Amino acid sequence: MSLLQRLDRSAAPSNSGIEGSLKHPAADAHFKLKERVRTLTIDILNKETNPDSQRVRAALDEVLEMEAPDLPRPERTRIAMELVDDIIGYGPLESLLSDPEVTEIMVNGPDQMYVEKKGKLHRIDVPFRDNDHVLNIIDRIVSSIGRHVDEASPMVDARLKDGSRVNVIIPPLSLVGPVITIRKFSKIPFTSQNLIEFGSISPKMMSFLEACVKGRLNIIISGGTGSGKTTLLNVISSYIPEDERIVTIEDAAEIQLNQDHVITLESRPPNMEGSGQVTIRDLVRNALRMRPDRIIVGEVRSSEALDMLQAMNTGHDGSLTTTHANSPRDAMARIETMTMMAGMELPLNAIRNQIASAIDIVVQQTRLRDGTRKVTSITEVTGMEGDVISMQEIFTFDTQGRLDNQGRFIGKFRPTGVKPHCLEKIRNNGVTVVDDWFV
Repeated sequence: MSLLQRLDRSAAPSNSGIEGSLKHPAADAHFKLKERVRTLTIDILNKETNPDSQRVRAALDEVLEMEAPDLPRPERTRIAMELVDDIIGYGPLESLLSDPEVTEIMVNGPDQMYVEKKGKLHRIDVPFRDNDHVLNIIDRIVSSIGRHVDEASPMVDARLKDGSRVNVIIPPLSLVGPVITIRKFSKIPFTSQNLIEFGSISPKMMSFLEACVKGRLNIIISGGTGSGKTTLLNVISSYIPEDERIVTIEDAAEIQLNQDHVITLESRPPNMEGSGQVTIRDLVRNALRMRPDRIIVGEVRSSEALDMLQAMNTGHDGSLTTTHANSPRDAMARIETMTMMAGMELPLNAIRNQIASAIDIVVQQTRLRDGTRKVTSITEVTGMEGDVISMQEIFTFDTQGRLDNQGRFIGKFRPTGVKPHCLEKIRNNGVTVVDDWFV
């Protein structure tokens, strides 16, 4: 279906949407004016072939001049911008996507929308007309990267041009109407100094992680959904030297690297016939044949954990990845479970030995109840004691649950006083280590 056909389909407003909720006569008149201008503009554009954004704006100005000649210019400009967004952009989402304070957008059907600002959720007014309006925006998002969503394939992961991650689920799986979840990423990638200024990590912890990356240690970033794992992965990946070949593997490309020699691989879901799927595990296997110096996997969540461990154990030191877990110990248990999902029937002790020899550092990222994101622990994997993976905490974030006047947790980062065993490996790779980091 072409752009103009989709626009034509969504032009007619629904009485069950916002129009029914607008009680004030002035607001009702404003809504009707916008719908009339939208309809007339689409009628004009349907007679043309592939009109660009300038032509859409010009057509809107013509119609507004005819339909509302007495409308003040600022109001006319505002209506024109809103309708341009709705006709060729992402509609009501455009203003939220351009707002730097908004980090996540959640559309729960046409009647409910939330945004995340500074780690807190806020409900906002819903500017969608009806389910068809939401579906029309979804269609524009997923079609731009060659994906498709309908009742036969009601779930899809996509990304916007700026790298923001999009998840969509529609009826019949969603009972509240079409649902859109957008995880935004900063147009200017965060730096280590930004994270220190935000209070997410201490300077000593960041210096240690820099040494770990340059010293080619294998690092797992563990944490819950929305805890900032990908942001931290982006930051510490910037410490990889420029002369190394980096292969990144993700479901939806989110990692933003400034190095020159970067190969970005993205998995592919099955097509409508159920074939053509390329999994993260397939890409990890293929990456081993691409002569990588570093392999960065956006997130390990299934059987690809086995291939990742094998890569770490066979000369691909300095690999980085993330996983969902509530603590470093939980991360080890989860990687163990994911390795079993590969179906290789390996003995449990062999899996744990593989994990203990492959992974050097586990960084625990946590989103606290006050909305702040902290690196709450940096833990070293030291080997095996009997049939248990042994670990020791190097840095921690201490808080007793106390809050300040602004409702934020009072706490501090501190070293545990333990010198990690991995310092020898870091030094052997020519990286300077400062003993004061650990006291």
